[in-house]
Amino acid sequence: MNNVATHKRVPPQTKHHRTASLWCVFMSCSICFIYFSDSTRAQQAFRTEPRNLTVRMGATAVLKCEVLRASGTVQWVKDGLLLGPQRSLPGFPRYSMTGKRGQYHLKIEKAQLDDDSVYECQAGQSESSDAIISVPAWINVQIPPSVPYFIVDVTTPWVAGKKYDVSCVAPDAKPPAEITMYKDGVELTGGAPFTMPGSKDKLLNTHAEVTFTALSSDDGRQLACHAKNAAVSQPVVTEMTMSVYYPPDPPYITGLKRDEVRAGTLLVLECVSDGGNPRASLQWSKNGEVLSTSYDIVMQKSRSVLKLKITPADNQAELTCESVNLVSPSPLSITRKITVFFNPAELKLSGSPEAAEGQELTLSCHAASSNPHVHIRWWLGSKELNNTVITVEEGDNGGMTTTSNVTHRVSRIENGLKLTCEAFNNGTRSSKVESTKMCVFYPPQKVWLDSPPEDIPLHAGSRVTLVCHATGGNPAATLAWFKNDKLVNSAESQTSSHMAVARVLSLELAPSDNLATYRCEATNKAKKNISAQTKLLVHFTAVSMKITTKQEVLRRGELVTLECLSGSSNPKADVSWRVGSERFQGVEHEPKKDVYGGVSVRSTLSLNLSSHQHNQKVICQAYNPVLAQRANTFYHLNILYPPEFSPNQQREVLAVEDDEASIPLLVSANPEDVSCIWLHRRERLVKEDLRHQWSDDHSLVIRNVTRKDAGLYTIKCENEEGVSETSVMLDVHYAPSVTAEKDPVFVNLGGTADLICVADANPIISEMFSWKWLGEEEVEMGEETQEDESSLLTIHEVTRAHAGLYQCTASNDIGLPASANVQLVVQFKPEIQKGPQWRKVASRGDGSVTAELVCQAVGIPPVQFSWEKNAVLMDLANPRYEERTVRQGSFHTSTLRVVNVSAALDYAVFSCTARNSLGEDTLDIQLVSTNRPDPPSSFSPVSVTHDSVTLQWIPGFNGGLEQRFRIRYRWDQSVSFLYADVVPRDAATFTVTGLQPETAYNFSVNALNQIGESGYADNDAVLTITTKGQSGGGGLPAYLTVVFTVVFGVLLVLNSLGCYFGRRWKNRRDETSNHDFLFTYRCGSISPCRSSQSTVRSSNKYESREKINTEAQRTLIIDSGSETESNVYESYAMVGRAERRRRREKAALAAVGAIGVCPLAEQKNKYTGAI
Repeated sequence: MNNVATHKRVPPQTKHHRTASLWCVFMSCSICFIYFSDSTRAQQAFRTEPRNLTVRMGATAVLKCEVLRASGTVQWVKDGLLLGPQRSLPGFPRYSMTGKRGQYHLKIEKAQLDDDSVYECQAGQSESSDAIISVPAWINVQIPPSVPYFIVDVTTPWVAGKKYDVSCVAPDAKPPAEITMYKDGVELTGGAPFTMPGSKDKLLNTHAEVTFTALSSDDGRQLACHAKNAAVSQPVVTEMTMSVYYPPDPPYITGLKRDEVRAGTLLVLECVSDGGNPRASLQWSKNGEVLSTSYDIVMQKSRSVLKLKITPADNQAELTCESVNLVSPSPLSITRKITVFFNPAELKLSGSPEAAEGQELTLSCHAASSNPHVHIRWWLGSKELNNTVITVEEGDNGGMTTTSNVTHRVSRIENGLKLTCEAFNNGTRSSKVESTKMCVFYPPQKVWLDSPPEDIPLHAGSRVTLVCHATGGNPAATLAWFKNDKLVNSAESQTSSHMAVARVLSLELAPSDNLATYRCEATNKAKKNISAQTKLLVHFTAVSMKITTKQEVLRRGELVTLECLSGSSNPKADVSWRVGSERFQGVEHEPKKDVYGGVSVRSTLSLNLSSHQHNQKVICQAYNPVLAQRANTFYHLNILYPPEFSPNQQREVLAVEDDEASIPLLVSANPEDVSCIWLHRRERLVKEDLRHQWSDDHSLVIRNVTRKDAGLYTIKCENEEGVSETSVMLDVHYAPSVTAEKDPVFVNLGGTADLICVADANPIISEMFSWKWLGEEEVEMGEETQEDESSLLTIHEVTRAHAGLYQCTASNDIGLPASANVQLVVQFKPEIQKGPQWRKVASRGDGSVTAELVCQAVGIPPVQFSWEKNAVLMDLANPRYEERTVRQGSFHTSTLRVVNVSAALDYAVFSCTARNSLGEDTLDIQLVSTNRPDPPSSFSPVSVTHDSVTLQWIPGFNGGLEQRFRIRYRWDQSVSFLYADVVPRDAATFTVTGLQPETAYNFSVNALNQIGESGYADNDAVLTITTKGQSGGGGLPAYLTVVFTVVFGVLLVLNSLGCYFGRRWKNRRDETSNHDFLFTYRCGSISPCRSSQSTVRSSNKYESREKINTEAQRTLIIDSGSETESNVYESYAMVGRAERRRRREKAALAAVGAIGVCPLAEQKNKYTGAI
C-alpha cells in the first residue's frame, strides 16, 4: 500500500462514498459505518510495480507487476498502447503475461530495438475499486554494432612512401561502439572518434580515422578494425588486406656464360627481376629492336625466356632486358654484347678447269665473309699446289673475305683428277671445301663408216643407214655428216660406248642421192679433225611432170593438143595418157640427158572436147620399168558450153499442202554464171514474191504450197554460150475437206436412207472414208461404199432410232482428218404419249378453277391437233376452252385449258387426235374430280450391293394433287415392315440403304397425296431381292460398336419412361374421351404397355417396332390436309362403341405378351360420310 500511495494518489471520496454519506443522513450511523468499512477493504493496490530494465538484443526481458485484490482488468500499456487483458497477448507473438494468481509479469522474448520503450501496468476500474496505474518503467535494449567497414580516400592501390587516411565506421550500435584499429597486429593511434545517427532511431554510427605512410613491407598485410559496446562481450572485427605498389629490383640475365658464340647456336637466355608490386613486366630487345614482351610470374619474381638462333648478322649485337612496373620512376635494364664466330656462307671457284694438253690454267677460290677470316689451301688429287696468291678484305657482318689464285700447267695424266679448294676457320674449327674435276683435251685416234657398196644400185624411196664410228680422244669425238660438202642436220644423235662414239644417218633415198658423196668428220676440243666418206648409186622415177598446150580457150566440139614433159629419171621412163577411165596413146619424142645423172622424155596428145569432159583431169603418166613405179601429172579441162540439164533431173516432184515444196534443178554450164526463169501455166514466177525463192543452184522453193501451185513448171536457163529449156511436174497432196451431198436426208419409217459425202483431197485412197453415229444409243450403221472421192452410207429398214446426226470422216494420211455431219430425218405418223398419268386429269368441279389437259405427240412431218368432247368435235372458239400448241423438234404439245370447270358440264372424256401426212393417233383423257393417286407400275430393281438396293417404277395418275412415294420392305426375321419416304418427292428411282449382306428382302411401293394413298404397285406385287455378300474385312470398327451399344441402351431407357408416362397420360384421357376413333399409341420400349384412345383428325403412323432409316427421311409426324380422309399404312375398321374398343385393347395386350414388345397399331379412320 505504501508503494501505491507513493506513485498514485487515491481520491478521498468515490461515487460509492458520496452515496453512502447521503444515505447516512437518512439512515442510522451504524449502517453507514458497516457499508463504508466493506468498501474500503475492496480497493485494489500494487504489491510489486515494474522497474527500469536494461537487456541485450535477443535476450528475454521480464517487467514485474503484482496486484492485490485485483478486481478490474489488468493489462500493460506500451507507449500509451494497451496490449490487451489476455495473458497470451494476441497480436504480440513475443509478448506474454506470466505469474501466479495476482501476478501479471510482462515477458518479452528475443528483445528487439522496437521493444526499447516505456511500459506501465494498470488495473482497470471495477464496481468495488478505482483504476490504478503503476509507475513507468523503461526497457533499455542494447544493440551490438553491425560489421564495421573501412573508408579509404583512394580506390587504387597505395604507393610506398605516400601518406593515406583510413576511416573505420561501426554502424547501428546502442550504446555507441568503441573503435580500435590495428595494422598487422599493432594498434594505430591518433584521431578522435565521433558519432552520427544510424539507420534507425536510437542507433548511432561511430567513426574513427588514422593517417599513416605506406611501406613496401605493408603489401599483403592486414589492416583490422575492432568495434565493441556493452551489448557484446567480444568485439566485431573487419579486416582489409593492404595492397601497396613499389618498384621491382634491377633485372639480371642467365644462360650466357661467355660473349663468343658460334653461328647456328640456339641461345636460351633468361631475364629475371625480383620483387615489385605489381610484378615487373619484362622486355627483350636487340640493338634497340624489341624481340619479346612475354614473361611469366613465378613466386616473388618476373621471368622472361628468350630463345635466339644466332646468325652471322648477330655479330657484335647488344642484347638488352628491361624491367618496369606501374610505379617505377624509369625502366631498369641490363645489356650483353655478343661476338659471333661464323663460316663463310659461300666458297666459290672461278676459272675453267679445262685445257688442252701442255697448256697452263689459272683458277681462283673466293671465301665469303667469315669471322675470323679463313686460311685457303689447294689440292690436285692428293698433291698440294703451292703456286698461290692470297688476298684478305673486310666483309659483311664484321667479318673478312679471303681470295686465293692458283696457276698450273696440265698434262694428259692429270685428266679427271679432283682439284680442291679448302677454307679453314680457326674460330669455328671447321672447314669448307669446293672441288672440280680437271679436264685435259687430246684429239681422236680413228674414224670409219658402215655403208652399202658403191657399185650396187639402190631404189629411190628406200631407206639406207650410214653409220660413222670414231675412237680415242678427250673429250670423245663429235661426229658430223656432210652431203657433197654440205652439213646434214637430219642425222641421229651421237651415241657413246666405252672408248668409242658413233652417229647414224638414216636416209630415204631421193634422186639427188644418185652419185652423191657422204662424208663423216670427227672433231673435239683438241681442234684436230679426221674423216671418212662413200658414194651411192640410186634408181629413181621422173623428178618432174608437166602438161602444156598452146590453146588458151577450150570449147565444146573443138580439138586440143596437149604436150607432156617427163623430167629426169634413172633409167628412162615410159609415158602414157588417161582422161577419166579412158586411156590414150600419145606421140613420144627423143629422150634427153638431165639432172642427177638421169634422162627426160616428151609426149603429145590430141583430144575432141565435149561438155562431160569439163572439169576432168587429163593425166600424163611416166612409168619406170626397173622400179615398177609411176610419176603422174594432170591438166584440168575448162571447157565452155551452154546450160545442160542433168539426166538425173526430176521430172515430177511431190509436196504436201502448207508445207514447203522444193523443185530441184540439176543444170550445169561453163561459164557457171547462169540465169534461169521459171514459168507456171505460162506465167513467169516473180523472184521478189515472198512465197517463191530461188536457191544458188536455181532450184525453186515454194513456201506454204497450195493445191493451186500444182502443175507443169518450165525452166529456161542461159549463159554466155547459149540457152537451154526443160520442164518439171509438181504434184501437191492436201488433206481432205468433206461436204454432205444432201443435208438433211428425209426418209419414211421402214424405208432405205442413202447418206452421201464428197471429199476434196489429193491423193484419193481406198478406205479413206468412215461413218459414225453421233447419237447416244447404238444403232445398225448400214453399208458403207466408196466411189472415187465420194462415200455412200446405206441404211435399210430405217427405224426412229436411226434418226439423228451421222458424221462422215475422210482421211488420206495428209494432215488431220476432215468430217461433215449429215442429219437423217425419219418421217413417221404421230405417236401420242400414253400412260396412266396422261389419261386422267383431276380438278374441282365447283367452277372456281381451270383444268389443263395435255396431249403430247411425236411425229414428222409436223403434227396438227384436234380435240373432241364425248366424241363431239370441240368448238375452240368457245371462251371456256383454250388450246395452245408448242413444237420443239419432233415433239408437239397441245394444251387444252378448261376454264371454270363444272362437274356437270366438264366431267367427261376428251379425245386428242394428232395428224400428219403419214397418219394419226388418238388419246382419250378423262377429266375427273381430285382423288387419291393411282398405284405405280413396272416396279423393278436397278442395282444391288451388299448393303443397298436401287429400285425404279413408273408413276401412276397423281389424283390431281402433288404425289409422293413410299417404299415398304422387310426381311424374314423382322417383326414388322420398315418404310422409306422417297426424296425428292417426284423421283421414280430410289436407293434403300443400311441393309444386311446376303439377306432376302421383300419390297413394295405406293403413292400418296393429300387425299390418301394408293394401293401397292403392280396389284400389290412383292419384289423379293437378296443383297450381295460383303467383300473384304467385315463389321463396324470397335469404337462404333461401343457407341451404338451405348446409344441403343439410352434409347431403351427413354422408351421405357415414355411408355410409363404415356400410359398415365392416356389413362387421364380415357376419363374425358367420348370419341369413337381408336388411336394406338406408338411405344418403343421392351416391356408391354396398354394402348389408349385418342381423338385424331388425320393420322399417319408406322407399325410398331419400326426401325428408323435416317437416310430415307421417314415421316414420323401426322400429315394433315383439307380432306376428311386419314392417311395410314396398315388399317383397321372404325368402331363406334367403347365395347369394341376394349376388345381391341385386349387383342393388343395379347400380342404384347406373345412377342414381348409394345405394338403400334395403324388404324385407317374415315368419316362416316365419304366423298
